[in-house]
Amino acid sequence: MTPAVIQLAAEAAERQSAEVTSVGARIAWVIGLVVFIVFVYWLMRQGWKWRGALQNDLPELPAAPDGLPEHRLALTGRYHGSTTAGQWLDRIVAHGLGLRSRVELTLTDAGLDVVRPGAGDFFVPAAQLRGARLDKGIAGKVLTEGGLLVVTWAHGDKLIDSGFRSDRAAEHAAWVEGISTLTTQNSSITTEGAER
Repeated sequence: MTPAVIQLAAEAAERQSAEVTSVGARIAWVIGLVVFIVFVYWLMRQGWKWRGALQNDLPELPAAPDGLPEHRLALTGRYHGSTTAGQWLDRIVAHGLGLRSRVELTLTDAGLDVVRPGAGDFFVPAAQLRGARLDKGIAGKVLTEGGLLVVTWAHGDKLIDSGFRSDRAAEHAAWVEGISTLTTQNSSITTEGAER
């Protein structure tokens, strides 16, 4: 071997690689990241509670009366939430209306029965129904055009849009027609009663 090669080999043997990781620094970063994530979730929870406190003027949701008439339409699917009517990002969280869940909807002459396993059920009397439409989104959920059934109804002094998606999306058009027919019948009955 030449002296230059021997010298390079000696220098290489003397050099030590730098420490790749510092265990203490890594643990500190992991703890810092976990604390940050917990803090963000806490802020989100506080925001949800704050929004609910702002909406505490909303009356309790009515329960379905006993002995509902025979149903016009029924579907199973998902409840995606409720918003202030016409403002698809203004979510309503009071009284559990902000909780997503499975849903069983039943439309009768008396109104709309909303059964939500794992969340609070409620009933919308026929006189409070204002209409229905197909839409593509509601707070926190965006679907394809016409993929969401949005029912507009009055509760207290507020108009509310509630978003539903059937397990069979082809049913949505029948629901829009059925709710529109029911609201038209109720408005004509109300008008006739006011004229007398």
